[in-house]
Amino acid sequence: MSKHARLENNISRSLTKILRTEVKDPAIGFTTITAVKLAQDLSFLNIYYTTLNEDKKEDTAKALERSKAFIRSALGRHVQIRKLPELHFKYDSSLEHGNKIEAGLKKVLKDEE
Repeated sequence: MSKHARLENNISRSLTKILRTEVKDPAIGFTTITAVKLAQDLSFLNIYYTTLNEDKKEDTAKALERSKAFIRSALGRHVQIRKLPELHFKYDSSLEHGNKIEAGLKKVLKDEE
């Protein structure tokens, strides 16, 4: 595992901990970090997330944007990195897409019986 990949892994674990224990915004709720992608020059960090409550994904996005400065400073306390990256939160729709495919397959298999 490369140094860059280890840093991404460490950041992902730290972000999960920060969201669960330090961020007090109830709109964030049950948000899960699915992946993080750190730029090679460490200037920005794409954080991919999903939420348990699909109906409130817009509220979650707004809450994450509101909490971005706090999350960034908390990340600086958790991870030893020379330059704190700019955070970009992106909703990960792959789980939603996978669930639609699975539901479609189940329907097709049910119709065949």
